[in-house]
Amino acid sequence: MDSLRGQLLVASPSLLDPNFRRAVVLVTEHTDDGAAGLVLNRPSPAAVAEVVPVLEPLVDDGEEVWVGGPVQPEAVLVLGEFVDPGDAAVPLFGALGFPSLEEPGEVVPATTRRRVFAGYAGWGAGQLEGEVERDDWILEPAHPDDAFTDEPDELWADVLRRKGGVYELVARMPEDPSLN
Repeated sequence: MDSLRGQLLVASPSLLDPNFRRAVVLVTEHTDDGAAGLVLNRPSPAAVAEVVPVLEPLVDDGEEVWVGGPVQPEAVLVLGEFVDPGDAAVPLFGALGFPSLEEPGEVVPATTRRRVFAGYAGWGAGQLEGEVERDDWILEPAHPDDAFTDEPDELWADVLRRKGGVYELVARMPEDPSLN
């Protein structure tokens, strides 16, 4: 399988794991050794200022920490959209990347948008490929705006509608089909 870096993994309706139910994951790394990504549609109730005060200057007042996934929930990652993508410590795709946090004051002028995540999603060698093969995930190219959505509860359906075809119908499925 080609690298899925820069792709979105959209949880299929049959994926019931509470960590990933209706999740939209941006794949940030995908090699033969495994994969990693960030769940883009899980804001936490905790403000960056409360949880990671040193990063408060990077975000708007009251901005929350986003739950990037179940792996290492104490790890903090900052995703940024860079004015010059070459300034990213770890480039992802387009202008998106991870900044160096050694000098947090240098991050704001180098980026147009930033989001703070706690934890990430991770897969061992071959694990993600198996899940894609089982149709646990629907693949769609990521757009930079996906990572900075203002409507996280709508992102899952929005990406499926964007994909089109039968996925437009999937996007309309109620969370609990038994209540339909």
